[in-house]
Amino acid sequence: MKELLRIMAVALVGDEDAVTLDMTEDREYVHLRLYVKPELIGRVIGRQGRVARALRTVLRSSDPGETRRITLDIEEMGALATP
Repeated sequence: MKELLRIMAVALVGDEDAVTLDMTEDREYVHLRLYVKPELIGRVIGRQGRVARALRTVLRSSDPGETRRITLDIEEMGALATP
């Protein structure tokens, strides 16, 4: 799931160094946090969030056996340094 998101995000922005991914898991959730360079974040979010919504849909259906909920947060890469 993490690798799938990385591949899709890199394909959207066209630069492998412009994307960083973090994943945490607990009993109920799989939390994915995607960091993108500020000048390219619009490509990952899309107009009115359509691309982001599509990414979430693909992630949820990528592993039908997964019973935990999947969350995806998209943030600017500068937010990586702040907690």
